[in-house]
Amino acid sequence: MITQSKESQSGLSPEGALQLLKEGNERFVNRSMTPRDLIEQVSITGSGQYPFATVLHCIDSRVSAELIFDQGIGDLFSIRIAGNFINDDILGSMEFATKLAGTKVLVVLGHTHCGAVKGACDHVEMGNLTGMLSKITPIVNKVEKHYDEKGSKNEELVQEVAELNVKHGLDVIRHR
Repeated sequence: MITQSKESQSGLSPEGALQLLKEGNERFVNRSMTPRDLIEQVSITGSGQYPFATVLHCIDSRVSAELIFDQGIGDLFSIRIAGNFINDDILGSMEFATKLAGTKVLVVLGHTHCGAVKGACDHVEMGNLTGMLSKITPIVNKVEKHYDEKGSKNEELVQEVAELNVKHGLDVIRHR
């Protein structure tokens, strides 16, 4: 398939969409990614887009959902924000993606060595970053009391906060 069509999107179940992501990630991990003509995909999707999945992920330049899931132009809605946290704007984007554009699955994708999570663990205060990190700080406060070593130098703490941040995001999506 060159890119998703209205027919392929509407015929796909949530389980099928998740399977496509898993298969794409397996191709990425095994270095057997699908060759794509991106210019052709731009042309094909010019008259409409029919993505099958919505992925919330960090702005980290090392974590591109399209690449790690081996998907092309028009296959995913990609929502990016440092720290992959949920707010009303993110929820609105997800509602658009699922209710209006028809995506079948939502993914909240965290990652290791996340700079936003590290900043929250270090209680960084800097301009607009302070407000953004405050979305992750409650998770840090909950987790760090179980560790003697606080802050981003504690890789185990950072990893636990990153994982709980994803779980928290999923809870927010489910209950709002």
